[in-house]
Amino acid sequence: MGKRDAFSMRHPGIIGERKFRQYAVLIPMVLISGVTYLVFEKRSGNLRHQPGEICFPGGKLEPGETLQECAVRETVEELKVSPDQIEVLGPGDIYVSPFNLMIHPFIGFIRDYEDTFSTDEVAEIIKIPLSYFFSQSPEKYVSRLVSQPQEDFPYDWIPGGEKYPWVKGTYDILFYRYEGWILWGMTALMAKSAVNLISEYDLDSEPDQNF
Repeated sequence: MGKRDAFSMRHPGIIGERKFRQYAVLIPMVLISGVTYLVFEKRSGNLRHQPGEICFPGGKLEPGETLQECAVRETVEELKVSPDQIEVLGPGDIYVSPFNLMIHPFIGFIRDYEDTFSTDEVAEIIKIPLSYFFSQSPEKYVSRLVSQPQEDFPYDWIPGGEKYPWVKGTYDILFYRYEGWILWGMTALMAKSAVNLISEYDLDSEPDQNF
């Protein structure tokens, strides 16, 4: 195969991707008495980053591991389960933050989960019925993004100089409110995306007994 043929078959990358911090999370479902729940964790108040936030288990990609391996490893560490309890069904849609952050979700089941967690990283486990997300739309608020070049920016190199009409952008901030819990921001966006995929592909059926 020539270089041009190889090029025609390549998967496109993302411009500037190397500047993004890469993370992976598992969006875990558990089945309890015939009811499917999504599992979230409240981060420990002792953590340096985002203490007290509600999120999915996950973390930063380490050298030499795949994104799925990262999601499983972090789930094992944070929820104190074995890898054999986790059935990864497939990847969700990638979340790209305007702040140089890229999160790769994976959707799956945890079998025989007994609400265990690492107290070093997690303060509490939260289980929300999947049916809640099917019936409840999130509340949406909009945040503005404004381009602000650094002080020594070469305005004389561009048309209009300091009066250049920079494009202004926005991004949505979603909120779910469930029995006193607030899911918001990245977690809410990923939950909404995952729930849409779960519904579209019928992923909430009985987990594979042979995995």
